Amino acid sequence: MYGDKETVRRILDETGDTWAVVGLSANSERAAYGVARVLQRYGKRIVPVHPKAETVHGERGYASLAEVPFPVDVVDVFVNSALAGAVADEAVAAGARAVWFQLGVVDEEAYARTTAAGLDMVMDRCPAIEIGAAG
Repeated sequence: MYGDKETVRRILDETGDTWAVVGLSANSERAAYGVARVLQRYGKRIVPVHPKAETVHGERGYASLAEVPFPVDVVDVFVNSALAGAVADEAVAAGARAVWFQLGVVDEEAYARTTAAGLDMVMDRCPAIEIGAAG
């Protein structure tokens, strides 16, 4: 596991309520769609980040993390592992406080870079699964 229980709890309960969900589109068949809805139910503001920049769950989308014009607390990553490291680097550059790689998304080098930059990070876990247990 990449992210101990304390880190998971801190991200979910203390890090902040604005979550950029990278890979979130209006496709209700994708996991990101359902996870974003769960985050909203728990009081998080979701920010869709996807090349299509679609509005999802009532929130305006942006084509990239760099285009989001306000601070983001957590970057939740729903892209494959080969692309995830670049997203983590963008999260650091954007001033995010934490990065969360979804189930199946692992990049140990990105983990090392991100945590070295002072951000909390979790990999290969799902906040929709963890959020009830953490709160």
